[in-house]
Amino acid sequence: MPTHRSLRMAEAIREVVATAILFEVADPRVRSVTVLRVEVSSDLRQATVYVSIMGPESEQKRTLKGLNHATGFLQARVAARLQTRFTPVINFKLDDSVKKSIELSRLIDKAVASDQRPNSPDPQVPPMPERLPEALAPDSAGAASAHPTEDAVSDST
Repeated sequence: MPTHRSLRMAEAIREVVATAILFEVADPRVRSVTVLRVEVSSDLRQATVYVSIMGPESEQKRTLKGLNHATGFLQARVAARLQTRFTPVINFKLDDSVKKSIELSRLIDKAVASDQRPNSPDPQVPPMPERLPEALAPDSAGAASAHPTEDAVSDST
């Protein structure tokens, strides 16, 4: 379990790296990058920065190479901010959880849209029944006795 110090350090590294990538890195390969989270090793000497890069896979690889090329510059920014005895060595990892969540959201929207159409052409979706089976149909006598109306309640008091 991460300690309070390592969590604070990870958050500080995330802030510094995200700001530096956004405003200070001049490499044209580095664009459309979002810093998601940072994990710091227990000895505080290694930091893994998880990034999300929008675009096709070839552009993601190119951007990741640009980030790895800018690692020394980013470590210098982190060293100035942290002022610790050792500056963590930064490693970048591509995190595709954002893309997975977008795809999952698209699939959910598609499923909801197909449920809203009564005559779905999709063979995997069973048709809606025209009426309820007898066992599930509300009984007129049972429904009246099970749920008294407001008038019946106010009359009895």
